[in-house]
Amino acid sequence: MSLQSSLASIENWPVPTAAAAVVRADGAVLGSHGLVDHRFALASVTKPLAAYAALVAYEEGAIELDEPAGPAGSTVRHLLAHTSGLAFDEHRVTAAPGERRLYSNAGFEVLGDHVAKATDIPFGEYLRQAVLEPLGMTRTSLDGSPAKDGVSTVADLVRFVAEVQAPRLLDPRTVAEAMTVQYPGTKGVLPGFGHQSPNDWGLGFEIRDSKSPHWTGGSSSPRTFGHFGQSGTFLWVDPVAGAACVALTDRAFGPWAVEAWTPFTDAVLAELRR
Repeated sequence: MSLQSSLASIENWPVPTAAAAVVRADGAVLGSHGLVDHRFALASVTKPLAAYAALVAYEEGAIELDEPAGPAGSTVRHLLAHTSGLAFDEHRVTAAPGERRLYSNAGFEVLGDHVAKATDIPFGEYLRQAVLEPLGMTRTSLDGSPAKDGVSTVADLVRFVAEVQAPRLLDPRTVAEAMTVQYPGTKGVLPGFGHQSPNDWGLGFEIRDSKSPHWTGGSSSPRTFGHFGQSGTFLWVDPVAGAACVALTDRAFGPWAVEAWTPFTDAVLAELRR
């Protein structure tokens, strides 16, 4: 199977540089287009990588998901699920833990500090040792915030989304928990797409469910999960389709992405079905 037709449509995106690929759970790349070894700033697509590292720390016994972390009453789980009450980009409490889905870069920075303290390893280095190195993601790095400062390639992220579909670094039950809605029924804002009720989220991964509008496809299954970034980047995994997609660009997220991403994903899924 080749998905060249749908993937080649990134040529029409109004961006300087773009690359994309689709991969099955067994690691088979079904198609790719563009400079798959070009290093792009990930922006918030950094968060799923950081979350995976935190889950490795959990399985190693360095941290517990329900231990205190962040503001009073908050836990590691709250930080991963954007329900700690921390503001978007400030280390300031704006709600009680578990009350609202407040998408928070600050929360992931607190999470990174928590893991670094528990493991006695700087978080960027822990991510390298726990996730990047074992998966052969040699062109991925994190120097800065675990919320937004990752740099990677499509080729490397294909390795990551293959891992998420068929886990080797984590117990599959842990990954299943990460893709399960945490604090069901919680309302919140999906950045770029407005208020969502509910605004479902797992542990570091956004869950599509019935959200509308959304950045994935109109034909994406409700079980689809993933993340997008303000640098015009995204990755999604659709368990029903049995595949995952990575697309990276070097143009900031905006109306162009809202217009381009949904038909692109629908075209990928249509080719997968054929």
